[in-house]
Amino acid sequence: MGVLKAGIIYNDLKPVAMRVADELTEKLIAAGARVYKATGWGGILGFPNVNSPVCHTPIEQLAAEGFDEAMQFAIVLGGDGTVLAAARQVAPFDIPLLTINTGHMGFLTEGYLNQVTPAVEAAIRGQFLLEDRSMLEVKVFREERLIWEALALNEAVLHKEPLSGMCHFEITIGRHNAVDIAADGVIVATPTGSTAYALSAGGPVVTPDVQVLQLIPICPHSLASRGLVFADTESLVLHPPTNHNHLILTLDGNSGCYIKHGDQVRIRRSRFRTRLIRLQPPEFFALLREKLGWGLPHIAKPDSVELP
Repeated sequence: MGVLKAGIIYNDLKPVAMRVADELTEKLIAAGARVYKATGWGGILGFPNVNSPVCHTPIEQLAAEGFDEAMQFAIVLGGDGTVLAAARQVAPFDIPLLTINTGHMGFLTEGYLNQVTPAVEAAIRGQFLLEDRSMLEVKVFREERLIWEALALNEAVLHKEPLSGMCHFEITIGRHNAVDIAADGVIVATPTGSTAYALSAGGPVVTPDVQVLQLIPICPHSLASRGLVFADTESLVLHPPTNHNHLILTLDGNSGCYIKHGDQVRIRRSRFRTRLIRLQPPEFFALLREKLGWGLPHIAKPDSVELP
C-alpha cells in the first residue's frame, strides 16, 4: 500500500469542528499521510433568485481540490447537513466517508467526538465495513435543454411558492401512464431519506438496503392520495402545474432551482452512491430507537390505582 491519502470535510460554522479538523490534519501528516481539507459549503448548491439566471454546476465538478479516486477515505466533521453536502462532493469518486457528529441529530453519523481518535485509527488500518446508500440524480430540462442538475442522498422536493392555492402535479413513473396529484408539493425520497422529510409527511420508514424510491404527496387534497413505494429501476418525471408560475425544487433541504411551467424535472437513481464507513455492523433498528424513539416499550400501568 502506498502513501495514505485522506480528506477532511468540516462545518466551518462550528468552532469545535474547525479545531478537530486542524488537529486531525496534524496527526495524519505526522503519520505520513497526504491530507486535503474542504468545507461542506462546496456541496451546498444554494438557492437561486427567481429573477436571476439559473446557476448550473455539473455533478462531477463539485469535488474540492485534491479529492479524487486515489483518496482512501474522507472524514466528515459536522451534523447531518454536513454529511449530506459531503456526500454530494465525493460521490463521483466513490470515496468512503467516516462521519463524526458535531451537530444535533446525527442520524447519518457513525461516531461522536470522544470516539474520533480510535475511529480514525481504525479507518487507517482498514478495519471497517462499508454501507452503500443509493442517491438520486435530479435534472431540470427547459425546452429539452439541461439547465440544472444535482445529486441528493435524502430527497428531492417540488413545492409551490408562496404556499397558497392547490397545485396539480402531473407525474410519470417509468412506462406507466401519467397521474395527477393535487397537493402542496411532492417528495421523491431514497431509503435514506425515508427518515427525513418523507417521514414528517407521513411516508413509511424504509431500511437502507431496500432498492426502492418513495413518492410522497405533501398535504394532498384527497383522502385517496397516499404515498407510493416503487422500484428504483424506474425513472420519474415531474411536470409543474399550469396554475402556478413559481415552484421551487429543493434537494436535501439546502439547494434549489426555480421551476417554470413547461419545465421537466427528471429523477432517477444515480449511478453514484454514498459509501459510509461503519466500525461495527450497522443496526438500523437500534438507530431508529435511539434517534426517533421507534419501538420503545410502553410504560406499564400500575396493577391498582388508589382513588382519592
